[in-house]
Amino acid sequence: MTTPERTEPSTLAAEREMLDGWLDYHRATLEMKCADLNDERLRQASAPPSEMSLLGLVRHMAEVERGWFRNVLAGEGVDSLYSEEDRDGDFHVTEQHTYAEAYAAWQAEIVRARELAAVHGLDDVGKAPSRRTGETFNLRWIMTHMIEEYARHNGHADLIRERIDGATGD
Repeated sequence: MTTPERTEPSTLAAEREMLDGWLDYHRATLEMKCADLNDERLRQASAPPSEMSLLGLVRHMAEVERGWFRNVLAGEGVDSLYSEEDRDGDFHVTEQHTYAEAYAAWQAEIVRARELAAVHGLDDVGKAPSRRTGETFNLRWIMTHMIEEYARHNGHADLIRERIDGATGD
């Protein structure tokens, strides 16, 4: 596994370019936190009783990308990747779960998210309401929320990675 490239977002961009830039920056940050670790280390939980792991975070972000872009924005109505019955099934990793499969699913969801976002304006309202709250959201809100979601979980990833092998840095 090679360390991924990460591009700093423009400091002078227009709103759409700024949102795209920060979202891609945070996607790359999570990938960097997972770089050069084997599946065993990627499955290592942060600290008991938490089950949170880097592998679980990758699986979770695949679900989050899928839910917000495919279900809320586009109204595709796709099922969960990991568990319809267990809301936190993405975090519950076992020895059978691999980074290769999680990474492939995550990247596929990112590709689809980019495709869907590209054909919508920031003010466009999603075709389906949130399954949890019933509210509707425009693309601007979805992208801002995705940046927040990645930023929060990248903080978790920082701590997990430091616990695994001492690696620190943004």
